[in-house]
Amino acid sequence: MCGIVGYVGKTTAVPHLLHGLKKLEYRGYDSAGIAVVEPHLHVFKTQGRIADLEALLTEGIPQGTLGIGHTRWATHGRPSWENAHPHCDCTGQIAVVHNGIIENYLELRKELEAEGHVFRSETDTEVVSHLVEKYYEGDLCLAVQAAITQLKGSYALAVISSRHPNELIAVRQDSPLVIGVGEGEHYLASDIPALLDFTRTAYILEDGQVVRITRESVVVFNQHGEEQKPQTININWDPVQAEKEGYAHFMLKEIHEQPRAIRQTLAGRLGVGGALRLAEEIPADLFRGITDVHLIACGTAYHAALYGAFLLQECTDLQVHAELASEYRYRRVRVDDRTLVITISQSGETADTLGAMRKAKAAGARILAITNVVGSTLAREADAVMYTHAGPEIAVASTKAYTAQLSCLCLLAAYVQQHSTGSYDPELLRKLAEIPDQMASILQTCEERVKEYSMQRLAAAGDAFYLGRGLDLASAMEGQLKLKEIAYVHAEALPAGELKHGTLALIEPGVPVVALATQPHLLDKLLSNLREVKARHGEVFLLAMDEQRDFSEAADDVLFVPPTHPMLAPLLTALPMQLMAYYAATARGHDVDKPRNLAKSVTVE
Repeated sequence: MCGIVGYVGKTTAVPHLLHGLKKLEYRGYDSAGIAVVEPHLHVFKTQGRIADLEALLTEGIPQGTLGIGHTRWATHGRPSWENAHPHCDCTGQIAVVHNGIIENYLELRKELEAEGHVFRSETDTEVVSHLVEKYYEGDLCLAVQAAITQLKGSYALAVISSRHPNELIAVRQDSPLVIGVGEGEHYLASDIPALLDFTRTAYILEDGQVVRITRESVVVFNQHGEEQKPQTININWDPVQAEKEGYAHFMLKEIHEQPRAIRQTLAGRLGVGGALRLAEEIPADLFRGITDVHLIACGTAYHAALYGAFLLQECTDLQVHAELASEYRYRRVRVDDRTLVITISQSGETADTLGAMRKAKAAGARILAITNVVGSTLAREADAVMYTHAGPEIAVASTKAYTAQLSCLCLLAAYVQQHSTGSYDPELLRKLAEIPDQMASILQTCEERVKEYSMQRLAAAGDAFYLGRGLDLASAMEGQLKLKEIAYVHAEALPAGELKHGTLALIEPGVPVVALATQPHLLDKLLSNLREVKARHGEVFLLAMDEQRDFSEAADDVLFVPPTHPMLAPLLTALPMQLMAYYAATARGHDVDKPRNLAKSVTVE
């Protein structure tokens, strides 16, 4: 998730671009850059934050009135000056900024290089500038329209050329773009916050639309080149709140971003009919001859590791273990060159995870990193890396990064299975492709019920218990962690079968118990455990998938998530439990995005 800005008007573009980028820096902060026409194309960019870009512009600021800008969250290509946007064509006359992922960029790049185009970066974006160059015959808008017919993936694009000093072309497909309307000037941005200090009138672009923006006009075309008449909207947002896109907190925004985040995680990796596409990303040699797999992580990522270990145990004959990095790095473990170590970290900078990785690597293990941050230490030091592509996660409590990790681990389990047994289950991956839409359905239909329960019951609780069996146990552990992190309610997760071994003594009338029932082969055993809770007058809130089953004897309330493959259930049950923690925390008046005593990235022991 990157930030895009654009300006065409009657005053110097640079101040408008810098102001907009500062408002969008929460969307990405790996690098930043601008391009301005005066009369030639002037490009300024830097690795780092907007302040570093601003420092480049203290002298000799171009006075041109047309420009575009970008703040980057790295996806393809490490954070660097070369990979920073804007990207130009061979002539240096066309500049492009991009938010999204071009899935077929490697094929396009090979074709363009064969035609003589010279590339200067590792990014997927640069193919767009060369495609526009290829199709340009005097009309910039037509060249952009021709270029996007070759693209597969998600993208918001802004394109300018020194040949057209009063024209900005923009395109939207599965990535947001907003046009701000002024007097003799127009603005472009990924999000509304970049516009608020200049205008409160805007157009919201729809998927497939291409727009030609000049000082005087905004002309919108559909994917067939037919002109359309967009309707303006009036923006009445508070500037701070606008960064959260109308949500009360970043955490709630990030919970609701999960359908989009998972689509981005799967993009380019999952084809039609469950086809698996990881060969270009993860070399097959990484799995050759391995006998053991260790998944190493901390906190929420450790719960993802438990999920990954379960899948790999089910899909292969390998010896698989999930390990807490903080323990792994200080005890004796059997590791050699037949061991694959999978390290999982949202930031890629978690101190204990890095320490555990280095220990395993020194012993000869092969390292595969799963992380959200391109160019992070974990990514740089691993033998191979699988990026989650979840976009920046601002809230301390991880939500979309967690479900993106689960999605990566599902893909990875199928890939390892393919290399160890010769095949994988395409049905599992076909069901995985449905998960984003099912997530959207949960958020639309279940949030109010979860909110009511959480604010009335969990918020008032002194203790809460989360129960599950099999794969549901990993989900229960993540659910209880969320409640502790932001609501400050003591919570405990345990295998339901362990109730009788001590914890049942703590079940008193009114104690909230959140249980998960998504694993068919363990369902009867789980319900038997829940009857033990009910017999002690505990209050059971059940998350289940089988709507044909009567759960009234074992639960006080049941929330059904959409049916899916049992191995994918944790991707769906995560959302109600995240919402439970969020609404319990808000009811208790806590700072949801910045819980006490906690940090987003634990970079010290």
